Amino acid sequence: MNSLFPFHGGLKTVRHKAESNQRPIASGILPKRLVVPLHQHIGAIAKPLVQPGDRVLKGQRIGQADGYISAAVHAPTSGVVTAVDQQAVPHPSGLTDLCVSIEADGENRWIEREPVDYRRLHPSDLRNLARSAGVVGLGGAGFPSAVKLNLSGHCERLEQLILNGAECEPWMTCDDMIMRERADEIVAGIHILAHLLEPRDVLIGIEDDKPEAIAAMTVACAGTGYQVRPVPTHYPSGGVKQLTKLLTNKEAPLNGRSTDIGVQCFNVATAYTLHRAINFGEPVISRIVTVTGRVAQPQNIDALLGTAFADLVAQCGGYRDRVERLIMGGPMMGFALHGDEVPVTKATNCILAASAEELAPEQPAMPCIRCGACAEVCPADLLPQQLYWHARAREFDKAQDYHLFSCIECGCCSTVCPSHIPLVQFYRYAKNEIWAQEKEKQKAELARQRYQARLERLEREQKEREAKLRQKAPPRPAPVAEASEADQLPIEAAVARARPDRATAPADAPKPPVVVAADSAGQDG
Repeated sequence: MNSLFPFHGGLKTVRHKAESNQRPIASGILPKRLVVPLHQHIGAIAKPLVQPGDRVLKGQRIGQADGYISAAVHAPTSGVVTAVDQQAVPHPSGLTDLCVSIEADGENRWIEREPVDYRRLHPSDLRNLARSAGVVGLGGAGFPSAVKLNLSGHCERLEQLILNGAECEPWMTCDDMIMRERADEIVAGIHILAHLLEPRDVLIGIEDDKPEAIAAMTVACAGTGYQVRPVPTHYPSGGVKQLTKLLTNKEAPLNGRSTDIGVQCFNVATAYTLHRAINFGEPVISRIVTVTGRVAQPQNIDALLGTAFADLVAQCGGYRDRVERLIMGGPMMGFALHGDEVPVTKATNCILAASAEELAPEQPAMPCIRCGACAEVCPADLLPQQLYWHARAREFDKAQDYHLFSCIECGCCSTVCPSHIPLVQFYRYAKNEIWAQEKEKQKAELARQRYQARLERLEREQKEREAKLRQKAPPRPAPVAEASEADQLPIEAAVARARPDRATAPADAPKPPVVVAADSAGQDG
């Protein structure tokens, strides 16, 4: 019943967990200014609901979910909106995005919170509450949870609901600490997930290097039927497909979803925020962030969304010497930032201040020697070398033939490559190019459809105008019928009888003399 099923590939990594999990979770400071991005999730950016000068309350919705795959955004504190404009956000490109800037008034005045009894709600209403509360995946992806809670059209019955507490990325301990300190609230969130999805089994996967978290979750799950399952400390055991394989021996089809095999997976921190949203009426306005590496006091902080990275580093005592890179996320799947002025978002699970000793500096790439090491460690069982060649040659169709989009970008291949080739960067480049091409195709198809619709509309309007003209025109007189040949014979005979001299006289007969009467006025006297 508790058997585990190893997945292909993976790595043993240097953990660096003890640096940040020795202190309890700290409450984040209240900055004077918060910059809240409206795009903190996969999908459409939220529509701004405020403008400069507006006063807002803590938890007030300032961005409305725009479409099915989207999520709302809320004010982390009370204050005055000072700007709704483009600001720097945590992204490897260093580009800006639309944000709401709030000057805190220091009062932290909440909106009126309305807890609900989820057992009495229709499933669609419960999903809409999760969307309105801004609940998204807090494992790093930021996918709107309301979408994952809707199984319609994906599977008839969910077999396994998996709670992901593996946290396989080095340095990161935010999930470890939330399981240690808030296990009961995580389980309360699991109750909501189980109520909505009605799974046959609920499995909680936690890497075995987290004994305190395993113990706390085991106690919290007592009597519920939920199974806490320790899994080997083997990167990337926290990947959805890898954890699913470990716990169930099921594998999602290539380019498929876990729901295709009757499995759905949520991060433990996501379950916690769902509980706060439904049972307390509190939208997602904060998250636990691991601040570690070359800082004075590495720890986890329950930080308000919109807090600058620099403020969290200052709360941890500031930087120590030899900091060369600031990374959001872990060293395997994270990315380097251009500065620490960017704000915390729902996807910010870790801030790593790294030195050259802790992260090897990038080295010049050399030619591929076809050693095959990348294929041996690929947890998705792909052929990274082939993907690299096709991505580099811009042969994107061939890259897709080798299942490019099954790559989870875990970084195992890049880590073991003896030629120091940044393989994952090539895969990301290829994916972005394919997405861009698809967008161009969609635009071209939309333009074609619009042009075709315009031609059809013009043709329809022309026919309507012609029909109206026919209705307005006066009726034409009936045409006179021409006499037939049979009818013309009696007419010609009658004409001949009336003019016998022309009809019977020979052609050479002498013409009669013409008599001209003399004018009386012209006679001789």
